Amino acid sequence: MSKPLEYLKETSSQTAGPYVHIGMTPNWSDINGVIPEDLGRRVVSDGVKGERIKVTGRVIDGGGNPVGDCVVEIWQADANGIYNSPMEHRSGVDPNFSGWGRQAAGENGEFAFETVKPGSVPLAGGGLMAPHITFWIVARGINIGLQTRMYFSDEEGANQKDPILAKARMIGRDKTLIGQRDGNIVTFDIYLQGENETVFLDI
Repeated sequence: MSKPLEYLKETSSQTAGPYVHIGMTPNWSDINGVIPEDLGRRVVSDGVKGERIKVTGRVIDGGGNPVGDCVVEIWQADANGIYNSPMEHRSGVDPNFSGWGRQAAGENGEFAFETVKPGSVPLAGGGLMAPHITFWIVARGINIGLQTRMYFSDEEGANQKDPILAKARMIGRDKTLIGQRDGNIVTFDIYLQGENETVFLDI
């Protein structure tokens, strides 16, 4: 007789379906009364510390078409490089900064987040990661959410020392992780496939 397993079996994977943006951002989809405000709508509050920026971009598929039914999330440290997270062991997180945002992309695949430029975050083995924002993208046809990072074009010195950018640089794809800054606007387009495919992280 076989020995019973003491853990649950993994269920089969499913795509997010064509209505993921409706379920995750109902108010954006004109479904009111479910929750007062879509979760992740605001990243910053009045009194937030640091340099205010606006991160904009589009999600584009392998055929060059905008992905208008996806959800984009961001996670990042505050201006001092501290995460607003229960797992953060350092003190001093900015109480006016959530560190997380969520948006449904518009018809043209566009998104925009009002946030602050993050500070550098320490590496586990010493040193610092370059300032960056982590992105997570989910849409129909995607079995597992895609995770990537956006670094800043005005941080060339820090970018040269960042270990993830160094690995992407080895295969000539580091530029797919760089958001282009112009004043307080940072533009970062995410390509799901194709010649300009963004580097995605297996985390």
